[in-house]
Amino acid sequence: MDLRGFFSKYPKVALAFSGGVDSAYLLSEAVDHAKEVRAYYVKTIFQPDFELEDAQRLAGDLKADLKVISLDLTGEEEILSNPSNRCYYCKKKIFSTIQKEAALDGFSVLLDGTNASDRVDDRPGMKVLNELHVLSPLRLCGLTKEDIRHRSKEKGLFTWNKPAYACLATRISPGQRIQAEDLRQTEIAEDYLFQLGFSDFRVRNLDGKAKLELREEDLPRLLAHREDIIEELEKSYQAVYLDLEVRK
Repeated sequence: MDLRGFFSKYPKVALAFSGGVDSAYLLSEAVDHAKEVRAYYVKTIFQPDFELEDAQRLAGDLKADLKVISLDLTGEEEILSNPSNRCYYCKKKIFSTIQKEAALDGFSVLLDGTNASDRVDDRPGMKVLNELHVLSPLRLCGLTKEDIRHRSKEKGLFTWNKPAYACLATRISPGQRIQAEDLRQTEIAEDYLFQLGFSDFRVRNLDGKAKLELREEDLPRLLAHREDIIEELEKSYQAVYLDLEVRK
């Protein structure tokens, strides 16, 4: 089955939309082939502002119907206590919220952007997709991340080479309580490194200390800006460390 065939079978769909490579491509295909699609973006303290901006830009480029839902997670102890399976509780809250909103809007089929390259056996959040009967057309059609990037480039989507980006909560070590201020510090620190030209990196929070995870090719850039980076990040962190096991 290809995506055209999928949307022939499911012509009216809601899409959990993050603004990343996969959901952006899926939205573009839904706009082309589905009879009706509405994208839902859930804004929480775990998403940086640029993700919403990218989602709105992509939806605008495609002239797609986008609904933004603000979701307050500050009372969700199962999430904020940050257990090893935090992703399960968080994803269930987010997808349940989308599903409820979509149902009120008349959509009974909910999609997400999981692709054929994503491992489904070791990701707590994947369990939620099965429990809530969320469909993953990219995976069902056998499309890998490489396929999606290639097709996105052919379609002119600006997201085609966007680096993978996990939510801000992943920067906090499991067991370390998630606090809004720590997430805000992470967003500020990563925005600063983006401005310096870094790409595909992480700023981890280790009990108030920053650990930088960079690609090997960005190490010269780090050395060139080392003093400025330390000065900027130590406004929010007790110390700044470099992980020598570079990102692949």
